[in-house]
Amino acid sequence: MDMKQLNLTDAQKGQFKKENESFRNKLAELKKNEDITVKEWKSQMESLRKSHKSSMDGILTTEQKGQIEKMKADGKARHEGMMKKRGEHMKTRLGLTDEQSAKLQKNREETGKKIKEIRENTSLGDEKKREAIREIMKGQRETMKTILSKEQLEKMKEGMKQKPGMHHKKSEKKETDI
Repeated sequence: MDMKQLNLTDAQKGQFKKENESFRNKLAELKKNEDITVKEWKSQMESLRKSHKSSMDGILTTEQKGQIEKMKADGKARHEGMMKKRGEHMKTRLGLTDEQSAKLQKNREETGKKIKEIRENTSLGDEKKREAIREIMKGQRETMKTILSKEQLEKMKEGMKQKPGMHHKKSEKKETDI
């Protein structure tokens, strides 16, 4: 997010700098603490992040918060446009039927909805969220195997190899996952 668009005052910039410095110092102290369990470390880390976000939000005016929401909405719209374009490109490249394309779109939407629910679930810690999202993504790959033909799956794998920066390293290692 481009903070320059928020027209921060010098006082706000100073407060942000001070808060970020404080946050970094607290993180450094937490990293040095070897006398706590992993669970305690994760809990304290999550608490630090929440406190930091709250402090940062407190520095912004109502108008600036509104601008941030608008920037998020604009970014979401751009992302949706890119995803639509990507889906059309995939349809052409893989030679998908309209039915396959519709099934893949539905699968992506359902996956996105599930991931959003997990991210918004405050009762789960960060690690539990990551595990749940990994399971959802695994399920999405399995569903794709039932929608695409073997030839289409192979074409998709080849496309992923050509653009390794677009995908996680795991997809390169575990070609059988897709």
